[in-house]
Amino acid sequence: MQIGGMRHDMRHDTVRVANDRRAHMETPSSSANPLLELSSNLAEIVERVGQSVVAVHGRHRIPSSGVIWRHGVVVTAAHTLKREDGIEVTLPDGRTVGAVLAGRDAGTDVAVLKLDGVDLTPVESGDARSLKAGHLVLAVARGDGFGASADFGVIGNAGGAWRTWRGGQLDAFVRLDGGLRPGFSGAALADVRGQVMGICTSALARGVGIVIPAMTIARVAEELLAKGRVSRGYLGVGTQQVSLSDAWIKKMNLSSNRGLLVNSLAPGGPADEAGVLVGDVLIELDGKPCRDMDDVHAALGLASIGQRLRVALIRGGERHECSVTVGERPQRNSCR
Repeated sequence: MQIGGMRHDMRHDTVRVANDRRAHMETPSSSANPLLELSSNLAEIVERVGQSVVAVHGRHRIPSSGVIWRHGVVVTAAHTLKREDGIEVTLPDGRTVGAVLAGRDAGTDVAVLKLDGVDLTPVESGDARSLKAGHLVLAVARGDGFGASADFGVIGNAGGAWRTWRGGQLDAFVRLDGGLRPGFSGAALADVRGQVMGICTSALARGVGIVIPAMTIARVAEELLAKGRVSRGYLGVGTQQVSLSDAWIKKMNLSSNRGLLVNSLAPGGPADEAGVLVGDVLIELDGKPCRDMDDVHAALGLASIGQRLRVALIRGGERHECSVTVGERPQRNSCR
């Protein structure tokens, strides 16, 4: 009896242990399943960040996204706003309210909207300069329905400060590993801690998403809120890069074999007023080589509006110099 009873107890305990193991395998805890833990963390980040992400109705059909940057202020991608009046914003609670465009900057693709009577929690921003290629990130957007939307990916490339083709400067170059889905321009780009590194845009690089860093947004938004625009230097020239002949390089003792051919001038612009002519080849700005538009933007970035720049150029095979007074770039002008 006693031995039989022990066998029964042992058999019962063995069955109980096996059942416990099976139950544990069927309902794993997050600590035992890293993927489940990661999935839960990502969902929590989307929910939390999504409370500060809005839909912006500033174009036909698909809205873009925007981020509550400070109380009553939304930032979004400037290229998605196709009108200046009649802009509306859909909030996380489903309400749609009117927004006033405080200003936009094509150079960095940042636009600032002001909301009256709306008190939503701003995002917690981080430093995009900490991102490296391969880091996991989440883009959090908002459309017309179904709450916040998310896109999960990695950083494709990252580096230091970068000047855009439109003349603005981003405090860090951060490229996503692919393009953006419709409506994700203006979306918040969060790291795995839930800090918003900036907003996404498809307008600054062809075929891929670029992050406008939070540091850039803070700087540009402050200027837009203060005066409605970002002031940048302007020469009023249209150019194309050309190769310089060996004879010119030797004759003028040039340090570069490239220059910029002036193919258009803004009438009455700074370069036109200084006597620059179509057909001139720009070779130096304030003593530094002028090889491409990046060199022009760099020189203008260091100059103040109203400052005089010494310009060296080739005209008729001879070196000429003139002084150009830097103007303020018109908000709607393709000349640099």
